[in-house]
Amino acid sequence: MGCYECCMRCLGGVPYVSLVATLLCFSGIALFCGCGHQALTESERLIETYFTRDHQDYITLAYLIEYFQYIIYGLASFFFLYCIVLLAEGFYTTSAARQSFGEFRSTVCGRCLSTTFIVITYFLVVVWLLVFSLSALPVYFFYNMANTCHTINILSETPSSINQLCIDARQYGLLPWNAVPGKACGMTLSNVCKTREFFLIYDLYIAAFAGAGMTVLALLTYTVSTTYNFAVLRYLGRKGISPRC
Repeated sequence: MGCYECCMRCLGGVPYVSLVATLLCFSGIALFCGCGHQALTESERLIETYFTRDHQDYITLAYLIEYFQYIIYGLASFFFLYCIVLLAEGFYTTSAARQSFGEFRSTVCGRCLSTTFIVITYFLVVVWLLVFSLSALPVYFFYNMANTCHTINILSETPSSINQLCIDARQYGLLPWNAVPGKACGMTLSNVCKTREFFLIYDLYIAAFAGAGMTVLALLTYTVSTTYNFAVLRYLGRKGISPRC
């Protein structure tokens, strides 16, 4: 066998769909975990500086942020390993794996692996759809804050009107109702929106939201790939045909 034929044979055993899904999942998890972790840290500082004067008012929020950051560490580790396993499963159910392990073993083991990963990946899709939805909440909060600041800048010639425009962190559940002041109004709010921290946090939450969407897309791609592998192994495995998805 020549070099060209050998290369084509090796490339024919690459699970391209699983490979693309793996790269997409790595990128999405990196964005969500990295940007989300930093955004939570900066959010705590922003609320501490501009929305409350007493440490006891936001201590619960600080604990929640710390717990979420630990969860982010776990998510990053889990998905790194899980994506590697799914990619390995994609290689295992290709014709290259069949030639290495034998037709019967490849068919039976591949069928069991595909069934297991279909169930797990489908469950993760449902969970990450919820995460994707929840990650839109901080984006919505800062979007409203930016729009309110824009309105304040337009109405800056009438100070009596702009003082009625406020962002109340207590309404979003970020602070308890007895927190003082718990909100920022008028030019104070406008000055907050002009800080570097505000733009940084806003961009980080948008990036985390996009990362969650990329992860959902990657998991859906994995679901299609593993389902295809399972179907082909079940119906065509006896003929020695193995998928390349």
